[in-house]
Amino acid sequence: MAVEVKDLKKHFYDAKRGEFLAVDGISFNCSQGEIVGLLGPNGAGKTTTLRMIATILRPDSGTAKINGFEITNDPQGVRKNLGFLSSETGLYERLTPREILNYFGQLSDYPLDKLPQRIEDLIKLFEMSEFADTRCERLSTGMKQKVSIARAIVHDPPVMALDEPTSGLDIITSQNTYQFIRDSKAQGKCIIFSTHIMSEAEKLCDRIGIIHKGKLFAMGTLEELRQLTGAHYLEDIFLAIVKEQVDV
Repeated sequence: MAVEVKDLKKHFYDAKRGEFLAVDGISFNCSQGEIVGLLGPNGAGKTTTLRMIATILRPDSGTAKINGFEITNDPQGVRKNLGFLSSETGLYERLTPREILNYFGQLSDYPLDKLPQRIEDLIKLFEMSEFADTRCERLSTGMKQKVSIARAIVHDPPVMALDEPTSGLDIITSQNTYQFIRDSKAQGKCIIFSTHIMSEAEKLCDRIGIIHKGKLFAMGTLEELRQLTGAHYLEDIFLAIVKEQVDV
């Protein structure tokens, strides 16, 4: 199993709410050549879950393994095997996309003799040629999102965790991103895909996890979720599952 997540929990403190569980015992797995979607509204716990998997946040309890590397015992091994796209671009404004890809490629120990071609391939893939040598401070939101995706996968990782990857993208670029994700699956990549957009989950995901208030309420194929709820459309499925759990 490329990704194994077991009983992850994370507490935060908020001045208004006090201490609360942002992620409450989430468990799931993802195989090579599979896309698993985490579907839920903003604040459901999707981003916190992915940040723990990516070793950015340390879980209060529970664990996860990426290609056999455990997130707390071997975070460096996890990072070499994982490409993580954050919901925030966080690009170095004074660097160009090409410089950023070169820097992160070297940081990730990608073979130096192959790195220039890898960068050119990504620039072509994400149609960045016109702005590849322009400082990021001058780029639009959509351009920055392209750079962020390319940066996350410059080291060609076997596992990808993509947090709202189409945020800020126009419809054409979004479609190109969808195709990239499908192509990555065809290459045997394991992909965890976080979104609050129902249509994205329907189009892309082999299995869909319903997350609400830090809990994973259900996980299955679209057909399995339909059978579980008796609803056809994913929006109705989501509402039915959340309502059932809240009413329990």
